[in-house]
Amino acid sequence: MSESSPTRRPLAVFDLDNTLADTAHRQHFLERRPRDWAGFFAAAPADPPLPRGVALALESAADCEVAYLTGRPERCRRDTLEWLERHGLPEGRVWMRGNADRRPARVTKLEVLSRIARGREVRMLVDDDELVCQAARAAGFTVVLADWAAEAPELQQAQEGEGRT
Repeated sequence: MSESSPTRRPLAVFDLDNTLADTAHRQHFLERRPRDWAGFFAAAPADPPLPRGVALALESAADCEVAYLTGRPERCRRDTLEWLERHGLPEGRVWMRGNADRRPARVTKLEVLSRIARGREVRMLVDDDELVCQAARAAGFTVVLADWAAEAPELQQAQEGEGRT
C-alpha cells in the first residue's frame, strides 16, 4: 500500500518530553552549567507518564495512526521505544533528531511534519513547545498545545536555543 493510499488512517503526531513523559525529575541536569545532556537523556527511562497526554494518545488511536516526533537524539531510540511500550502507548513510527542536529525544535519538527504531510494526512500535532506549535499552526497544521506538564524553562530554552530536545 502506498503512503498516500486513501485507506490509510490519518496521523496523530505526539511529542514525548513534557507531552507524554514528565521530565521534571531530570530538569536538574539542565540547570547546571555546562548542561549535563548525557545525564538528562540517561534519566529519561525513569520518566513517569503524563496521564492527560497518554489518554489523548490512546483516544486518538481510535481514529488515527499514532506516531511520535521528538527532539530526543537518535541515540535514545531504544530507551524511547521501551518507554512507550512500558507505558502502554500505541505502537507507531518514531521520528528522532539526528545525534549531531542542533537546530531549534521548531525548525526540525516542522521539517519532518512537512515531509510526512506530503504523503499522509496529519490530523494533529500534540506538543508542549509553544514555538513548535506556532510554527506548525502557521504552516497549516492542527495543533494541540500540551499544557499539562509543569513549566520547564530550562528545557524550553534548550529546545529553542541549543537544539537538544
